[in-house]
This record gives sequence, C-alpha cells and structure tokens, in this order.
Amino acid sequence: MTVAPTQDRLDVLCLGAHPDDIEIGCGGTLLGLRRGPGVTVAGLVLTGDGERKREAESALPRFFPGATVEVLGLPDSRLPAHWEAVKSALESFAAGATPTLILAPSTDDAHQDHRLLGRLATTVWRDVLTLHYEIPKWDGDLRTPNHYVQVSAENARLKVELLNKSFGSQVDRDWWDDELFLGMMRIRGMESRARYAEGFSAHKVLLGLDGRKSA
Repeated sequence: MTVAPTQDRLDVLCLGAHPDDIEIGCGGTLLGLRRGPGVTVAGLVLTGDGERKREAESALPRFFPGATVEVLGLPDSRLPAHWEAVKSALESFAAGATPTLILAPSTDDAHQDHRLLGRLATTVWRDVLTLHYEIPKWDGDLRTPNHYVQVSAENARLKVELLNKSFGSQVDRDWWDDELFLGMMRIRGMESRARYAEGFSAHKVLLGLDGRKSA
C-alpha cells in the first residue's frame, strides 16, 4: 500500500490511548510522510499526566515536525469505565478536524483502552479511511495485517532512536528494547517484500475510482 497525498493534501489524524501508542504503532509511517508535500499531522492522546503528558506532547513533533498533539489526561487502563467521556472527546475533536487518513489502535487489541479507542474511532469518523496499527505486548494478540507501509532502513533505525529519546519513563520496562521494535518492522517488511514495514488492518476501504464522491 502506498500512502500519498490526494489532491496535493493529506491530513493525518493519529489517535492513541496512551503516550507512546502512536509512535510505537506507526512512527515509521510518520517518518516516511515527512517527505510528502501538503501533509499535516495531528494527534489526540486520551491518557497521560505529569511526565507522561510531557512525553506525549514532545514525541509526535519529533516524528513529524509541525505536528500538533492534544493530551486529555483520562484515567489510564480505565477507559471503558469512562465510555461517555471518550466518546464525547472524540466527537468534540471531530467537530474541528476533517482528516483524510486516521491512524488508530486495533479494534481487537487485547488492551481494553486500545480496543475501545479503535472501535469508537470508526463510529465518529465513518467516512474516513482508518488504518488500525498494532502494538506488541505480553498478551500475544498480534494478527496478520492486511495493509503495509514500507519503512526505509534509515527511518526504522530513527524510529527506535526517537522512541528511546522520547519516552524515558518506559525504557527500563522489560519489554522495551531495540530488538523488539526493529524485529516487528523486520517481520512486516519480510511479509511485504521489503526490509522493514509497519502493519495495519482496515475493515472498510472505499475506492473512488471514477473520481466521483459516493453519497
């Protein structure tokens, strides 16, 4: 799959349940989009306060200079109990955001916060192409993607470097290491006949091949 601006413009909205979700799930894709003219990136992160909030606010602009990000500070790991607040926050954000591409967590992610955000995103933005990124975790919930974005070797290494630089609060966790992040991209790269790639799933894709907008 090639992600490229349509009609000289591509407005990307990145949704994350937690600080670092976006950068782990699609950081390589964002690095690749930096070369494209007419690309804008905005981020919405549902949880995070204190150090975590500051990490989220500074990380996305490192991956895509000029990106904006809003951090809501909802309770971590408790988002399903705050369904109304999550839904209202997404709808409020949607009132001022008209993206052409949304990058969001998987709808069947084992983490309840990721799963809720991934599912609600497609109910708030019903007519926007949404690609659901994957996040490795202890639960072993990875699936086979049906969309791939190839990542250059330079950007794969840069992604890992920026993850370590941006999220100092996480680097001591036993699952956080360069091998994991590079290994995930290497597997997806092998599956898409490249050195590195990031995998995504899409549940509904509309192709306007005749140039007309469907009702």
